[in-house]
Amino acid sequence: MQFRTIIKILGQLVALFSITMVPPALVSLIYKDGGGVPFVLAFVFSIIMGMLAYYPNRHQKGDLKAREGFLIVVLFWLVLGSFASLPLIFLQTPNLSLADSVFEAFSGLTTTGATVLTGIETLPKSVLFYRQQLQWLGGMGIIVLAVAVLPMLGVGGMQLYRAETPGPVKDSKMTPRIADTAKHLWYIYVALTLACTLAYWLAGMNFFDALCHAFSTIAIGGFSTYDASMGYFDSPLINLICVVFLIIAAVNFSLHYAAVSSRNVRVYLRDPEFKVFLFIQLALVVICFAVLSSNQVYADGDETLDQALFQAVSISTTAGFATDNFSAWPLFLPILLIFSSFIGGCAGSTGGGMKVVRVFLLYLQGVRELNRLVHPRAIYSIKLGRKALPDKVVEAVWGFFSAYALVFVIIMIALLGTGMDNITAFSATAACLNNLGPGLGDVAAHYGDITDSAKWILTLAMVFGRLEIFTLLVLFTPTFWRG
Repeated sequence: MQFRTIIKILGQLVALFSITMVPPALVSLIYKDGGGVPFVLAFVFSIIMGMLAYYPNRHQKGDLKAREGFLIVVLFWLVLGSFASLPLIFLQTPNLSLADSVFEAFSGLTTTGATVLTGIETLPKSVLFYRQQLQWLGGMGIIVLAVAVLPMLGVGGMQLYRAETPGPVKDSKMTPRIADTAKHLWYIYVALTLACTLAYWLAGMNFFDALCHAFSTIAIGGFSTYDASMGYFDSPLINLICVVFLIIAAVNFSLHYAAVSSRNVRVYLRDPEFKVFLFIQLALVVICFAVLSSNQVYADGDETLDQALFQAVSISTTAGFATDNFSAWPLFLPILLIFSSFIGGCAGSTGGGMKVVRVFLLYLQGVRELNRLVHPRAIYSIKLGRKALPDKVVEAVWGFFSAYALVFVIIMIALLGTGMDNITAFSATAACLNNLGPGLGDVAAHYGDITDSAKWILTLAMVFGRLEIFTLLVLFTPTFWRG
């Protein structure tokens, strides 16, 4: 294990990351909100620590194998999350505890969007901007991780695409070099953010709010600059813009890349995952609309459709924006929406959850087993689009599913051990493991009232969810450290 090379890389990352403390400090200057000092302190501290890690090891040049790759990816999130919490720790108002600061920072960076803060609109503008910016950077990191880095390590939903299907990904020649791929993805990511900012601004938000909400929309994060989240604006048009951009951001980014480079929208329609994703969204909206209408929760059909569309898409793509308190909706809707977040977005998007392609493959595998029971001798293959998938891919999906379930159970039981009630523990685990944000019960509005030990457990859950379980789980195996 080449520890010195890893320390060198992490040092570079932290030094780079320190630059992200500058924009909030500038925002503080512009709005004269008095919140700039913590960011300057954090900037100085981060850049010194980064240099201290980098400088002694600057001549290390080792070939990094998959093992080091796993360690770097996990440390990347843990180290950056820890440094991201520094400004929040240095803040005087609100005065956050260590657990609160770390929870908030990791929630931003993993685009979970669970918050411990209340009275958000009273905070300094610099802090508001910093939280949104964390989500945006986190989203950027996730895309590159999911599309470029993890497939090389053989983990993540994208490797199903990369290794097997000749579908849109191969045609579009997604470039093999990470830096190159990352550059193309970032162009798309930034372009979407600008388009989203403009749309929000034209729809009536002020520029600061438009930019901040575009940051957390494209990252499918769910942080907002108001306690009432999107409900503050009370505008069907803004809700619709949010829904459109959430759906765009929850689609596989290499599909966007293929569509842009070939200037052909048909790429989307050829992708089986995209079609299943749209079908799920549509089904959820229809169910929510039907139940809300029959229980006459809202005054008229227009408002019912607006709320059903917004909440169904926001929760199932794992953004977690709110226009209303969905945990108070009638019948099975709150639990249905929490379960929909397990499916999440498509592979290679900023969405959380298990990813549509995996859930779809689990379904196909179930159908295949049923067919086998009827015709034991027949050979059935599982097809994604037109191409049959080898069994090892399906096995990997099953392995992922069982690991997901196991981690879920352990985290939920640990939360119950901190004295949480059943429904809060279940929904908090789902909300953090799926990188969703809001839960039910005591965590429906915010996570400020739960115990510190529960916050640490949920912070771990967010990292597990973001790193697609296996990346983090592999570090707990003896084999990993032996060889």
